[in-house]
Amino acid sequence: MKTVLFDLDGTLLPMDQNVFMKAYFGGITKKLSPRGYEPKQLVDGIWRGTAAMVKNDGTKTNEQVFWAAFSRIFGEKAYSDIPYFDEFYKTDFNLIKNACGFDRKAGETIKNLKSKGYKIIVATNPFFPMIAQQSRLQWAGIDLRDVDYITSYENSRYCKPNILYYSEIMNVFGLDPRNCVMVGNDVTEDMIAEKLGMRVFLMTRCLINKSNVNIDNYAHGGFDELSAFIDCEVAL
Repeated sequence: MKTVLFDLDGTLLPMDQNVFMKAYFGGITKKLSPRGYEPKQLVDGIWRGTAAMVKNDGTKTNEQVFWAAFSRIFGEKAYSDIPYFDEFYKTDFNLIKNACGFDRKAGETIKNLKSKGYKIIVATNPFFPMIAQQSRLQWAGIDLRDVDYITSYENSRYCKPNILYYSEIMNVFGLDPRNCVMVGNDVTEDMIAEKLGMRVFLMTRCLINKSNVNIDNYAHGGFDELSAFIDCEVAL
């Protein structure tokens, strides 16, 4: 095993998705309303863009797909206002940090794995621009120098739970899935990597299990159990 892929939300960064999304939408609507974006319509537009990214067939980047869908609501104004959205992610977005939790073991675990020679990939659903992904990693106490790759809407053409999302990551680095482990808290979106041949580990602190799957089907637990799992897999 040479590569460890980590989900971000609920895995490295503890959070209640509903609390986070409420804070996120509150922040972005406050920032963009002076530009003429009515809050409800803006939120609906972001959801429409997100849905388009989930359905992305790989012919365009998620970034291109998002703005195409968003602009169908707001017209060409949307494209000219991209710098204002970027400014939000550089500034006010960081105020949302307080809507998330923190676990010091996240950063410690990644630093420990990196010191042992593992490639570290943050395989978080690529709905956000890179600057937002990096900020959220820093909220989680992750040293960006310990991370080899982060999926974002600029560099991705698929989203979870599409298995092609994971295939795309494998192709970027020429990785063999059998030499990788995917770590995440969502049974549907993260454990599906097993179908590609990866080993998987289910983080249970912020577990998402919409289908009520028996989690005993997967190695699971917290960061201590994850470290023991990786050590055991390497020994085998």
